[in-house]
Amino acid sequence: MREETIRVWDLPTRLFHWGLAACVIGSLVTINLGGNAVAWHFRFGYAILTLLIFRLAWGFVGPRYARFASFPPNPMAALRYLRGPVQGALGHSPLGALSVYALLLSLGFQACTGLFANDAIMWDGPLRNTVSNATSDWLTSLHKTNRYVLLGLIALHLGAIAYYTLFKRKPLVRPMITGDALPPPGRSRARASGDGLRERSLASLLLAASSGIVWAVIELLP
Repeated sequence: MREETIRVWDLPTRLFHWGLAACVIGSLVTINLGGNAVAWHFRFGYAILTLLIFRLAWGFVGPRYARFASFPPNPMAALRYLRGPVQGALGHSPLGALSVYALLLSLGFQACTGLFANDAIMWDGPLRNTVSNATSDWLTSLHKTNRYVLLGLIALHLGAIAYYTLFKRKPLVRPMITGDALPPPGRSRARASGDGLRERSLASLLLAASSGIVWAVIELLP
């Protein structure tokens, strides 16, 4: 008999996830291409900042498994999860939660420092002129250094996905595409995540507000 799945990831969370991945890839490709492609690096950065602001709000008002309260950062719980065996969890595991927070913080730092960065040739962040030359150069160095931190976190994230898929036989990509996953043992009556018109309408409003905030920052503050 086929086991029944449960809705874990709502559509806005899934679109955020894949949209963020696409923007990160785009920003990395365009900065390495250089030249006029750097203009697109900035655009991808603005999109990343918009998505991060949306996710911050969604973490408080979104559906059950999208809320930060459902996966608080807990290093001790992550250690217990590594030692195993522990009861499976819907949504992010304790270890996965730490990975999510690390990625969000690193991406947020990268996007914010990029607003003030310069390449000493022709490209400046939109808020470059709001700080001194020394401060802009310092933030630029942090922006460049954090890129390697971010790449390391992405590599760990992809490695964990591969490990769980190949060795634990626990698919992590498919649920982020379909939104549905098999409940872990003992959680057959777990509550599904909300994913209807109400949630999607609220997400649309939050995304529009997030876009407005980023637009105001890059157009009105300089």
